[in-house]
Amino acid sequence: MPLLVLVPTAGLAAGDEGDLDARRGEEAEVQLPPFPLAANLIPFTVSATTDNTFMIDGASLSVGPGRVLRYTLVIVSPSGAQNVSYEAIRCTTAERRLYAFGRSDKTWSKARNDQWTRIQESTVNRHHAALFSDYFCAIGVTLRDAEDARRILRAGDNRSSFRP
Repeated sequence: MPLLVLVPTAGLAAGDEGDLDARRGEEAEVQLPPFPLAANLIPFTVSATTDNTFMIDGASLSVGPGRVLRYTLVIVSPSGAQNVSYEAIRCTTAERRLYAFGRSDKTWSKARNDQWTRIQESTVNRHHAALFSDYFCAIGVTLRDAEDARRILRAGDNRSSFRP
């Protein structure tokens, strides 16, 4: 007898395609947030195999329709080099989107390729997969608002005790 495993759907029902197109239209008008302040950065764990530090700007977090989470991501290398980006994750389709990169003068440069792309598990650039599967879109986690997302990030390895 075959065993069925239920996981969050990566696709949409045929009736949802119009809703998806409407959300995509909304996405084109996203306002970029203020540049992140160190006091608002919330670190999160990606894996034991990276020396980089990964943080989300808690002030930039938002949860929109269709479980789309927008956030500013800050990655700091062991040598102190920083990468700052404004991004989104769509939990219902396991996709991510890059809106802009941070510049050294604390302004934004819009991303050339801002299309939704599938989140894939890999050892390189695993931070998107970690945010998707370990934090924001984990099975059993329902985010009502940005405060729920901040609590999940702050809970870190104690996420199992988090109940929004």
